[in-house]
Amino acid sequence: MDFLSELRSRLRTALTSLTDSPETFVDMLKPSQDGKFGDFQANCAMPLAKLVKQTPRDVAAALIAKLDVADLCETPDIAGPGFINFRLKTERLADETAKLTRDDRLGVATVTSPRTYIVDFSSPNVAKPMHVGHLRSTVIGNALCRVLQFLGHRVLSDNHVGDWGTQFGMIIYGYKHFRDDAAYRGDPVAELARLYRLVNQLADYHDLVANLPKLREKQAASEMAVATARQTSAAKPADKDAARQAKKVEQELVDLKAEITSAEKKVGVVDANPALKLLADAHPKIGELARRETAKLHAGDAENKRLWDEFVPQCMAALESMYKRFGVQFDMALGESWYNPMLPDIVDELKKKNLAVVSEGATCVFVEGNAAPFIVQKADGAFTYATTDLATIRYRVETLHADASLYVVDSRQSEHFQLLFATAKKMGFDQTEFRHVSFGTVLGEDRRPYKTRSGDTIGLESLLDEAIQNARKIVDENSAHLSEADRANVSVLVGMGAIIYVDLHHNRDSDYVFSWEKMLATNGDTATYNQYAYARVCGILRKGEVDARELRAAGHAIQLTSPAERALALQLNRFTNAVADVSIDYRPNLLTQYLFETANCFASFYNDCPVLTAEPASLRASRLLLCDATARVLKQGLELLGIGVAEQM
Repeated sequence: MDFLSELRSRLRTALTSLTDSPETFVDMLKPSQDGKFGDFQANCAMPLAKLVKQTPRDVAAALIAKLDVADLCETPDIAGPGFINFRLKTERLADETAKLTRDDRLGVATVTSPRTYIVDFSSPNVAKPMHVGHLRSTVIGNALCRVLQFLGHRVLSDNHVGDWGTQFGMIIYGYKHFRDDAAYRGDPVAELARLYRLVNQLADYHDLVANLPKLREKQAASEMAVATARQTSAAKPADKDAARQAKKVEQELVDLKAEITSAEKKVGVVDANPALKLLADAHPKIGELARRETAKLHAGDAENKRLWDEFVPQCMAALESMYKRFGVQFDMALGESWYNPMLPDIVDELKKKNLAVVSEGATCVFVEGNAAPFIVQKADGAFTYATTDLATIRYRVETLHADASLYVVDSRQSEHFQLLFATAKKMGFDQTEFRHVSFGTVLGEDRRPYKTRSGDTIGLESLLDEAIQNARKIVDENSAHLSEADRANVSVLVGMGAIIYVDLHHNRDSDYVFSWEKMLATNGDTATYNQYAYARVCGILRKGEVDARELRAAGHAIQLTSPAERALALQLNRFTNAVADVSIDYRPNLLTQYLFETANCFASFYNDCPVLTAEPASLRASRLLLCDATARVLKQGLELLGIGVAEQM
């Protein structure tokens, strides 16, 4: 049962006698952090006291007098300055837990008012192999789709792939000038990726060579600014503004030196490689020429369109094989090219509604509070990501009837989405929820974006392969009783589960440091720990030769004879809150936290409460039901995160 929602509903009724805004205070009733203060605790009496000019304890007493919770709780008590503590009646908790053990949905009701969600996630450029940077969007988006669907919403997942951008100009140029026919026949996607990297490297080389003298001039000016700021700060030691200015220009110099060092390193790589230097010298305008290939593609050039038609299906097939490993299936994969015919109409609509103006030759939307314009058409006539995203919004609202559109994209794109959503609302799409579900970066132990030792971004496929290989070592050490085939299967579940869980269990706004040792630990807050907890429960049922379906159907009562039993029962009833909480602010880490707490709660229960040897038989059946429900909650919760389980590990 959703005890929390029920108690909040009854508190809301009591609050109406003290305030016209009960919703402000209802959410202050939460699960207790410490069991000695009951099962739930409300701290709304303190802020209410300031409004009604009474002491918090008097307000708490008045609320208790108005509360009708006798069928659910023992009489609430007041603690400290005015906390209201609620303790569920053990018999009511037992009855509701018994219902939960027989419920296919484990107490999680579907929403009364389903919404249509579009969840836009992963969205790689199809011409490039997926790398570690795509991990977070893929696993967060997949988890949100699963949770929202489980709650009863209509969910459409969309992989808004980049299949029409400048990278195709680079690939087409590379294909025409540098391709290895044998390599292309053997592995076309790998060869296209090599061509993209090569053209990008050569274009970058020429840009850096041209830009380095300017950067060095800027460094000289920055060094003079630092010297001046230091003199000023030293002459005025009490002047905080001077000290802050000195620190500011010093940091600017540090950043500039790092930029120059990075540029020199990239230039040096080409200069030191005779083959690369020869290609660079032979193609001095490669960046411009690659952009022309893109323009020709967009203009309908027959040869470039033929190559695009040849490349894209092969690239999409490679992406699909990666998604299969994650268990991800998209309802749509409408890439940039699909919206291309719609872009002129978007610009025309913005002009007709006087929302767009021409500024320095480009067509822009200016959003109040933002200095940067939202460019929808460049001075050369080319459309932008902004134009495509507005066309996407119009299609999702007008054709797919979206009530909410979620964009699972890293936090660096925050400004783009602020401008996008503001422009969409100006266009009239103001009845749809648009949400940028942002996330931080995966870091290496040096706290910089996670890369290989050579400085390359780590490929996602190699990351998954390494996870499974590392998991196999752990499985072999701990599961010698399993067959070779079973150990191979468990290694995949553990390796993939570790990668997914370690990402999801962090607050999505935070960066996190990638650590193999921590993510594959069999204790602590990891997928492996939860997976082993599930297998442990299955082992109890297997050892007792218990048919779980027959056990559930027998109608046994739940007996809560010890604190550990009661704590586990209460935790199982909180599953519905954990799932619902994910959907409120789109944070899967709330579910991982719940699952870890559930596994811990079960460990305490199992240590304190014999199961298979429990007497009498009714107590044994009750404890077996708690075991079965725990296994089902762990399995369901992990599946909502996109993580599989095995009954033996």
